[in-house]
Amino acid sequence: MRSPVIRAKRRLIGAHGGAEGERSIPAEVPIALTYDRATYAVMMASPADLEDFALGFSLSEQIIQTPAEIAELDVVEMPRGYELRMALKHSRAAELESRRRRIAGPAGCGLCGIESLEAAIRPPKRVEAKLAVPSATIFTAMRALDKFQVMNAETHAVHAAGFWSLEANRYAAVREDVGRHNALDKLIGALARADADAAKGFIAMTSRVSIELVQKTAVIGCPMLVAVSAPTSFALEAAEAANITLVAVARDDSFEVFTHRERISQDAHVT
Repeated sequence: MRSPVIRAKRRLIGAHGGAEGERSIPAEVPIALTYDRATYAVMMASPADLEDFALGFSLSEQIIQTPAEIAELDVVEMPRGYELRMALKHSRAAELESRRRRIAGPAGCGLCGIESLEAAIRPPKRVEAKLAVPSATIFTAMRALDKFQVMNAETHAVHAAGFWSLEANRYAAVREDVGRHNALDKLIGALARADADAAKGFIAMTSRVSIELVQKTAVIGCPMLVAVSAPTSFALEAAEAANITLVAVARDDSFEVFTHRERISQDAHVT
């Protein structure tokens, strides 16, 4: 498998001259997701944790409901990228064929291929999980996330998505990608492979909160999404409708709660 980080030659220009050198940058390659030999989507993504990506994408797009509905999964390296070749069990294959679409998704796009405004604004699944999260736990999680960002430490150019388990009081999994929604799909796949219960913790992300992140969080039944940047208005509406606690502008000493604040079990002592 290709390295997710490459060294690029560059010339540094400063106020007092220049110098030749190299910089670590994230690899970005086309990833084709195919089901029963037909391409469903082509996404630009980091070439890492591709099995998790295939499974997580399939779950968050609701192509499957459980990992067992994928009969086979092969990661095939191609000259310019990868094919994630999946074979579905018969019932899922028939359903997919009835709504198949083809999309080409750049890293910054999470709703590529949506064919109507109605499809884009369809209310997300409502999350009924009860959760009580002390504000101190959110501070701890945001402080801890940085040390799991191996690719970002080298490139300063990728997003991370992590799942903080309240039972274990630690991250159960963290995944990175050039695309924020790809990072979340990889995390969803990792959680599914580990048979983790997404209702018993929260997702932490290093990006802004856009609607597709809320939708994916709702699909797996996770009741809380925490991010370092602000939400969009559309994401805010979706989180309210999905009964998801949306925490944003999260740092290691403060955060802002936008929706369903009852899941935060104590207030931070900030004004």
